[in-house]
Amino acid sequence: MFQAFSRITLPGGKDFFGPVVNQATFHRLSGALWQKSAVNKLPPDLPEMPPCDFKPEEYKSLSGERMLEIRKRNCNPIIMRNTYYKKHLHVHQGYMQWLWDINGRRYLDLFSGVATVSVGHCHPKVNAAAQKQMGRLWHTTNIYMNSPIHEYAEKLASLLPDPLKVIYLTNSGSEANDLAMLMARVYTGNFDVITFRGGYHGASPYAMGLTSMAAFKYPIATGIGCHTTMCPDVFRGPWGGSHCRDSPVQTIRECNCSPDCCQAKDMYIQQLKEVLNTSVSQQIAGFFAEPIQGIGGVVQYPKGFLKEAYRLVRERGGVCIADEVQTGFGRTGSDLWGFKAHDVVPDIVTMAKGIANGFPMGAIVTTQEVANALTRGSHFNTFGGNPVACSIASSVLDTIEEDGLQQNSAQVGTYLLTELAKLRDKFDIIGDVRGKGLLIGVEMVKDKVSREPLPGVEMNEIFEDCKDMGLLIGKGGVYGQTFRIKPPMCITKDDADFALAVFGLAIQRQMERRL
Repeated sequence: MFQAFSRITLPGGKDFFGPVVNQATFHRLSGALWQKSAVNKLPPDLPEMPPCDFKPEEYKSLSGERMLEIRKRNCNPIIMRNTYYKKHLHVHQGYMQWLWDINGRRYLDLFSGVATVSVGHCHPKVNAAAQKQMGRLWHTTNIYMNSPIHEYAEKLASLLPDPLKVIYLTNSGSEANDLAMLMARVYTGNFDVITFRGGYHGASPYAMGLTSMAAFKYPIATGIGCHTTMCPDVFRGPWGGSHCRDSPVQTIRECNCSPDCCQAKDMYIQQLKEVLNTSVSQQIAGFFAEPIQGIGGVVQYPKGFLKEAYRLVRERGGVCIADEVQTGFGRTGSDLWGFKAHDVVPDIVTMAKGIANGFPMGAIVTTQEVANALTRGSHFNTFGGNPVACSIASSVLDTIEEDGLQQNSAQVGTYLLTELAKLRDKFDIIGDVRGKGLLIGVEMVKDKVSREPLPGVEMNEIFEDCKDMGLLIGKGGVYGQTFRIKPPMCITKDDADFALAVFGLAIQRQMERRL
C-alpha cells in the first residue's frame, strides 16, 4: 500500500517522515510528538502540505500576547471583532501562495487577504518594481506629470473594450464606487441607483448605501436614493435550476429549461421590472452589480440576466456599473474582466484589491462622455495615481500575462470546483459549490432539503479545523454560511489537492460531531 516516504513540517516547525498514500498524503502521529502539536484535537491523519523552498526570516518582533494586548487597547474595537479564529493567527511573512506565522508554521493561503493578493505574496517581480520606484519618487500628487501614472493609465485602458478608455485612480474599492455613484448621478442628472440584495460595494458612508448586507449597516441615513432588487441567486433564491450558471458546476436543483432558455432568469428580471415600476422615478442614475457577488457568497446569476438588466436600466436613462473589485484581473479564468462573460459592456467599471497585489489602490474606467461630466466641478484625489502604486499595478499586469495566471486560474479553478462538487455530493451539509476560475463559494446548509444555512457554530468549527491543518479560507454570504476560496492566482494543482484533502477531513469531522 505504501509506496514512498516523504517529509512534512508539523506545527512548531518539527519535521516528520511518513508514507505517501495515493494522491493525497497522510501522516499518522502519536505519542509525545503528537501531544506537542498545536493541532492535538484533530485526528492523527494529516494531509501533507506541498513543499516550498522559500525560507522565512526568523521572527524577532512583538510576541503574540503583546500584539493582542495592543490590538485590544489601541486598535479600533471593530478590528478586534473582525479578527479570525479563536486562537488568533499572527502572520509574520508571506511568499507567493504561502503565509508563515510568528512560530514559523506555514499555511496555504486560499483567501489572499480577501481576494486581494492576485499574483502572490511578495512576488519577486512586483517587489522589484516597488523597490525601484521607491528609490526614485514616492509622491507628488497628479498636479505634476510623472511617468508611472501615464504608463499605467495607457496600459490599463488598452485592456478594456471601447469606449472604456478614461481612467480615474483612487486608494480603495469603496472610494472607487463612491466616485462611480457620483459620476452616474452627475452625468445622468438623475438620483436613484439600484443594486442587488446581498451585494457589497464598500463601507464608506456613501458606498454603504449601495451595500445591502445588514452587518455593514448603521442606524443612520446612508442609503438615500439607493434601492435594491432581488439577487438572482439560483441556489438560495426562489427560482433556479440545473442549467443556469456560467460555471463548471451547476446547482443540485432540477429544471426543465432547454439549454438556450432560462425561466429563472425571466423571473428575476420580472423582479427588477417591479422595482423599476414601483420604487424609483421614471429616470434613474444607474445600476451597480458585481459580475459575481463576492462578500455576498460568490453568487452567480442566471446566464443572460445582466444583459437584459443592462437594457432595462439604459431604457430608463441610467448607466451600468460593473464592480470588478473581486472579479477583475483574470481571477475568473475565462477573461481578464468578469463582465465579459455576461456579453455586456458597462458604462463604468470599478476595480481595486488585486489591482496592485495588496498595495492600497483602486480605479474607475469609464467613457470620455461620462468622465467629462465631472469637469462641471473640481474633483481631486491627493494619493490617487501615486507613482509607487502605479508602478506596482503596472508590474501586476505584466506578471499576470508573463506568468500565465489567468490561464492558471481557469485550469486550477476548474479542477477545484469539480472536486469540491464531489464533496458536495458526498456530504449533506454542503449545499452548493459555485464560481468560476479562482473565485469559488461553498455554501453550507443544515441539510440539502431545507437549504437552511448551517449555524455559525458549525461553520466556525470547520473553519478552525482547516486553519489548524494549515489551510486558510474565508467566509461570507448574507448569513455567513458560505466558505470563500479566493487564493493567489499562482496556486498549483498540488496545492489544490492539499486543500481538498484538508477541507474534506474538516467536513468529515463535522459530520462526526453531529452524530
